[in-house]
Amino acid sequence: MKRGIVVLCLCAMAIAAYFSADRWAIRRTEMTFNDILREDRNVTVEVAVRRDREMQAMADMIELPVAILSHGNTVKHTEYSFLTNVFASRGYLVVSIQHDLDTDAPMVTKVGEEYVGRRMQYNRGAFNIMCAIDELKKRYPNADFRHLTLIGHSNGGDISMFFAKQHPELVKKVVTLDNLRVPFITDGKIKILSFRSKDPHFKADPGVVPDDDTAAKAGIKVVRTEFQHNDLSDRGSDSVKSSIQTSVQQFLDEDEPPSTIPLLTAAAPSPANAAPGPVDSAPAEKK
Repeated sequence: MKRGIVVLCLCAMAIAAYFSADRWAIRRTEMTFNDILREDRNVTVEVAVRRDREMQAMADMIELPVAILSHGNTVKHTEYSFLTNVFASRGYLVVSIQHDLDTDAPMVTKVGEEYVGRRMQYNRGAFNIMCAIDELKKRYPNADFRHLTLIGHSNGGDISMFFAKQHPELVKKVVTLDNLRVPFITDGKIKILSFRSKDPHFKADPGVVPDDDTAAKAGIKVVRTEFQHNDLSDRGSDSVKSSIQTSVQQFLDEDEPPSTIPLLTAAAPSPANAAPGPVDSAPAEKK
């Protein structure tokens, strides 16, 4: 009976979609969890999912693949709609995590220390991801949290790579946008796509990005762009976002069915969510 009702609803939604804009398909929900293991630290996430896929999962018809997105320093978790649209349109449950709180101490660079002194932020990000997974398992029991795709920009890319190193059994793919500190995984067990900027203020630390031979052997795809580091979010131009979307789609097409609905246009960040200024402070990131 449950499945029959869901199928009828899906048919009705499909008919409605025929007369509506592309955006009908994706539902976005913001949730905040309290991590009791860290003195009830707030972990806020935005969940994006296609409505029809969500209903199919509720009816035990499918299992939703899961993508977890981590933002760059000073960028909000909601400022990557051009990427969440790609993954949600393909049927993913997309979880965008707000890693930083206003009460957190500012991130600093300590040259000479491991990850230039940022292990604390990476550990915190890994705990945030695990907290979000544990809570969302209760709400989306038919989502596949055992084969994650991790996406991250700048510091968020480092969090993603750090988490993949800690929990390789949970991670299937990693997509980074100009991560600078945590070296890539090169054992070939995790598929990696990485976009690199051409920005004099943001250079990866030695040993982070593998050389061409190592990348080829490990199946790592490195895309060297002409883009600026701070443009790799919704704040970038439409041409930048479109180029990244195309490469991500091609990366996913290698072992997944292509998207079944048109790619959604990325929404510009609202004034309330888009903080002025750069993604990372250029002086702090310079060598």
